[in-house]
Amino acid sequence: MWPRPKLKAFRANLLRWFAAQKRDLPWRRTKDPYAILVSEIMLQQTRVAAAIPYFERFMARFPDFHALATAPEEDVLRHWAGLGYYYRARNMQRAAIEIVELGSFPDRHAAILALPGVGDYTAAAVASIAFNLPHAVVDGNVIRVVSRLFASNVGRKEIAELADQLLDQKQPGDFNQAMMELGATICLPKNPQCLLCPVSQVCKARELGLQQEFPAQKVKAKNLEVERSLFWIERDDKVLAWQRPPDSRLMPGFWELPEREQLPNAQPAEVLGAFKHGITVHSYRIQVWRTPVPRGVGDCHWIALADLNSLPLSTIFKKALKVVENQRKPLRALRASVGN
Repeated sequence: MWPRPKLKAFRANLLRWFAAQKRDLPWRRTKDPYAILVSEIMLQQTRVAAAIPYFERFMARFPDFHALATAPEEDVLRHWAGLGYYYRARNMQRAAIEIVELGSFPDRHAAILALPGVGDYTAAAVASIAFNLPHAVVDGNVIRVVSRLFASNVGRKEIAELADQLLDQKQPGDFNQAMMELGATICLPKNPQCLLCPVSQVCKARELGLQQEFPAQKVKAKNLEVERSLFWIERDDKVLAWQRPPDSRLMPGFWELPEREQLPNAQPAEVLGAFKHGITVHSYRIQVWRTPVPRGVGDCHWIALADLNSLPLSTIFKKALKVVENQRKPLRALRASVGN
């Protein structure tokens, strides 16, 4: 680690820059540990700009852990819809229930870490930002910053040790946010903005001209292309759908349109349209078929079209719904013109 004067100057420069340049984000306007927990869990798999409207809607509906703990799970999942990785929402509700039982939000790192769905990163973020506890956060942005500062491709454990040594013990919350902000806005994965960096003078990778070499890039898995067909089966202003069981590994409680697996006897009649959808390394091309009511509907249920907006629908269901709606627009326009 650096000599004390160098380390002190690094912390001061970084914090000064953060105070002047930090983005105005809704979760930065509060020290409420519940709001910070919600934001950090959302940001685990979501870009900041995309997370803001979700955060604001979620907090409007569930303003504290009491509201979240007592809400129907279906309502929680519906407000989470679009963020993906729905186990995060279920774990967060479980955490809220535990907090209600405790009587207040835990104010020690170990107790925060013990909450359902809370890992090392989230516990450190909440502990430092909400309670000013000296625990360094280590996310992708911090890994990139630390790796370049020391021109080192060491593992996550070693990066965490270096982050702990860099941490400003007096202002851990602001320092952690400053490190993440630096990685998100300046120390970018490609084309880092070194001329704007407040700590470039101590960056070993910049000194060597090897910013792009750190951290070492992982080889991305090749995308697998998959064709899928969904059945749009409508009758009496109702559509046939199935619900994922509560113990489902993916999106428990969410509604889906049936496929061949759910309705082996279905006879698709007409393609209404198609769309693309990506999940991890899978790239799906999904066709939506208008399909007559088959013999037997298995575990599917008739859902009123008017009720769809109040149910937790998968992103694929929502995209299919748009395909169907786009098909109906020309017909509605024709009827309107004939009526005139």
